[in-house]
This record gives sequence, C-alpha cells and structure tokens, in this order.
Amino acid sequence: MNPSLTHRPAHRPRALVTPLLLAMLLGGCTLMPEYQRPAAPVASQFAGDHSANAAGGTAAMAVSDIGWRDVFTDPTLQEVISLSLANNRDLRVAVLNIEKARAQYGVERAALFPTINAATSESASRTPADLSSTGRALTARSYTATLGFSAYELDLFGRVRSLKEQALQSFLSTAEARRSTQISLIAEVATAWLTLASDQDRLRLAKDTLASQASSYELTRRSFELGSSSALTLRQAQTSVESARVDVESYTAQVDQDRNALVLLVGKDLPDRLLPQGLPDTALAAASPLATIPPGLPSDLLQRRADIVEAERTLRAANANIGAARAAFYPSISLTADAGTASARLAGLFKGGSGSWSFVPQISLPIFDGGANQANLDIATISRDISVAQYEKAIQTAFQEVSDALAQRNTLGRQLKAQEDLVEASDASYRLSQARFNNGVDSYLTVLDSQRTLYSAQKTLIGTRLSRWTNLVTFYKALGGGWVERSGQPVASDLATAAP
Repeated sequence: MNPSLTHRPAHRPRALVTPLLLAMLLGGCTLMPEYQRPAAPVASQFAGDHSANAAGGTAAMAVSDIGWRDVFTDPTLQEVISLSLANNRDLRVAVLNIEKARAQYGVERAALFPTINAATSESASRTPADLSSTGRALTARSYTATLGFSAYELDLFGRVRSLKEQALQSFLSTAEARRSTQISLIAEVATAWLTLASDQDRLRLAKDTLASQASSYELTRRSFELGSSSALTLRQAQTSVESARVDVESYTAQVDQDRNALVLLVGKDLPDRLLPQGLPDTALAAASPLATIPPGLPSDLLQRRADIVEAERTLRAANANIGAARAAFYPSISLTADAGTASARLAGLFKGGSGSWSFVPQISLPIFDGGANQANLDIATISRDISVAQYEKAIQTAFQEVSDALAQRNTLGRQLKAQEDLVEASDASYRLSQARFNNGVDSYLTVLDSQRTLYSAQKTLIGTRLSRWTNLVTFYKALGGGWVERSGQPVASDLATAAP
C-alpha cells in the first residue's frame, strides 16, 4: 500500500482548519479611519469676568455632577420632578429607544460569530419505469441529520467589525439622548411649575387690586350720589375696576392652562398639595450652588453635556461606517460547513459508517459594480463630514446658551433690586396722589395714573422674580446638569450592560 495514501486523510482536516484559523486571526484588521475629535469651534472661556478663577474651585466642577435636588430645593417641586421622571411619556420612549438600540447592537455583534444550526430532513423521490435504467419504477428515500453553519463571513477586512462599531456608537448615542431628554424634562417641569407659581402671584395681585378698586369705586359712587363727585370721576373709577376684573379673568384662565401644561409634563394629574402657592423666595435661588460659579468658565465643561456627547457618538458611528464602505472593495470570504449522518433508511441514520460532512468555502471578488461601491464610500464620507458639522454646531449652540444665561444672570440681581425700588416708589406715589385727591388738590385722573403705574410695576416685579428663577434653570440645563439626583451620587449609567 502506498504510504502517501494512508496519510492523506489525516492531512485533509488539518489543511481545512489551518486556513480557517489564519482567517480568524486576520479578522482583527479593519479599514475604519482612526477617530480624532474635532477641535471645539468656540472660545476657550465663556464671556464674562476672565479675572475669575476659572481653573479651580466650584468653577472647575462639572455641573453635570451637581444633583438636581441640590439646585431645586423646594420640597414640593422636588416631588413634582420625581413624579415626572416616573411618568413622563417622552422619557419613557427615550428609555425604550435605548433598549431598541441595544438589541440592534446585539444583532451586529452576533455577525462576528457563525450561526450554528441543527437540521434533520427526509427526501423521497419516485422514478417512473420508462425513465428507470432497470425498466421498473423506483422509489428512493434518504434521511439526514446535520449540525453546521451557513454563509459565515470571515471578517478579513473589518466590514463586520466596522458595522458592529457603528451599531455600538449608535447605541451609546441613544443612551446620551435619554440623558438629554431627562435633563430637558427636569428643566421643563421646573420652568412650568415656576410659571404656574408666577401666574398665581399675578392672579392674587389682580384680585387684590380688584378688591381695592371696587372699594374705591363704591366710595366714589356714594360721593357722586351726594353730589360731591362728578360723573367723570365716577366713570374713571369704574374703568379701573373693570380693568382689574379683566385681569382677574385673564389670569384665572392662564393659571388653568399652566396647570394643564404641568400635568402633561408630569404624565399624571397632580393633587392640589403639589401645586405652588406662589414663587419661592429669590433668596433660595441666590443660595443655589450655581450662584457661586463665576463667569469666565472654561468652555471645555460643555464636553460633558449630554447632547454634545450624543453628537460625538453619532460622529463616531459615521466614522465607523466608512470602514464598512471601504471593505466592500476587497474580497469577501464566506464558509458553509456541516457534519452529521445520512442513510437511505431512518433506522440506519445513526449506525456506524453513516457519517457525512461538507465544506463549501466561497470567495467573492468585486470586478465591476457600476460605481456602486465608490458611491457608497462617498456617501459614508460625506455623512461623516455632516456629523462633524452637526457636532460643531451643537458645541456652538451650547456655548451661546451658556453665554446668554451668564449675561442675563449678571444683570438680574441689579434688575430685581431696581424693580423692587420702583414698586416702593410707585406705592408711595399712589398713596400721595390718593391723599391729594381726597383733599381736593388733584383730579382722580392723577390717582388712576399712579394706580396703574403701581400695578404695572408690581406685575413686572413678579416677572423679574420669575426670570431670576428661570435663569437658574436655564443655566443648569445649559451646562448639562440634572442627570444625578444628589451631588456626589454615583451616576447610574444605561451603558453598564453594553458590551466592550
């Protein structure tokens, strides 16, 4: 017997396994471009007092590490925010989008491994007598049981790995979108709650003004009946009453609309005990940890803002997609293999000598595709460039939002003090004009002008106090705060279960 023939079967499996192992080792390469973060297209610091110590102290602390409960300290508002985090439908959709993206990433990652299936089959056929070589009709049957994989792509040029990376970055981007949604929700709930509180203050002011003007009108009406006041004075007093009544009805409707908006954000109806009775004292806003952060902040604090991280993850996904588009220019190798048993009889399926196997490697080399691969690569490259522009625009938008909030915060304290002084002066002017009218020195028109000036100043003061609070909310959101509940609390990440 020829020795070479006796050893040939032993070399055949090794000859099949060696190329397979080599291909698996080569599968670690990729044509994906190396990612480099684009430079931030903004100044290194926000506008403001650049003499402030922006490199240390509170200024250097990432606002995203400050808990929202440490900023919004009102217990009622805290409970409303907690309810919104549990019931808001937009946030619920954002969470479900994370699960969807995680599943999509699992699909792409699974493509790195062969899909192994077990299968059993029966095949039966009948050959008529006139087609049979024996001149008699023949019936043939065969039974097989196999275990194997089909069309498993060897990732020699990183196409599958690039698609996996693209899916991973899309998943991480979706997780950041959820963070951004939560931060926006907290800010929107706080703003809606504060707006409701300010409109309740305005409604209370309108009711007090109506009661005061109604009392003055009643006195004027009696004076008119006694002949000591003119019809003009009576009608002037009546216009003040009706104007106040209009404001009462207007603010009553506005308060109802504010409550409806708050209920929509929270996701469920709110009991009366959770509704604000008026704006909190602005001293609480001054005691916020954000109130101690000076201007001149380093703009790289924005790198932790959720929407900017989301934009960067999207950019990374687009960068990975280029690798998959490049790999389409190179050969693709796929393997199909199975092993099992086969027999013409079911009873003999697992008897000795019934073993069977097949191995079908396939190499596909692109020769001519009409420019489709190049077009796909151009699309991937342009999509990456679009993502770069969107990432840079996200940074520029965030920079503007923080700069605007800082600019407003720098003047709101002085504006609030000036408005309080204006209310005090208007109140004194109103009292003096009322006394001069009672003594017959001035006409009632002077009283009306003074009363309207006081009423307008009081309403503006409420609006300024609201602006002081909403500026705090805007500043917190603009710097990316609102993710953790308490300062120093470990961040519960949606990425904990993500594969590396």
